[in-house]
Amino acid sequence: MKTDYAITFFYYEDIAPIAQFYEEILGFELVLDQGLARIYRVAPHSYFGIVDGNRGHLRHQPESAALFTIVAEDVADWHAKLKAAGVPGLTEMQRGKYCDHFFFRDPGGYALEIQRFHDPAIAALFR
Repeated sequence: MKTDYAITFFYYEDIAPIAQFYEEILGFELVLDQGLARIYRVAPHSYFGIVDGNRGHLRHQPESAALFTIVAEDVADWHAKLKAAGVPGLTEMQRGKYCDHFFFRDPGGYALEIQRFHDPAIAALFR
């Protein structure tokens, strides 16, 4: 199994001023606006995201204020591997509006996600 790239997300209670900062002050390119999440290109294959911490799968909590997302084509294989290993906090795979994904936690309690964009047009934005 391989990974294609990663996105690190940070949760905020109000993403409007955060989006303005990253877009207007730092000049990061907005790659995808998912409504409750916005993903920016930081470098050619480096991505950063901001999430409305009052909505979504992982509400704003100290141990989930950050989310490390691994993007890979073989999401089901990753899920099976982590399930077999007994990884804590493993959710069932979900088909969302933009991607197939699941969540889990590392031994320190931080949230991780493995996902695959199922829309080829969206996946192409990150290539």
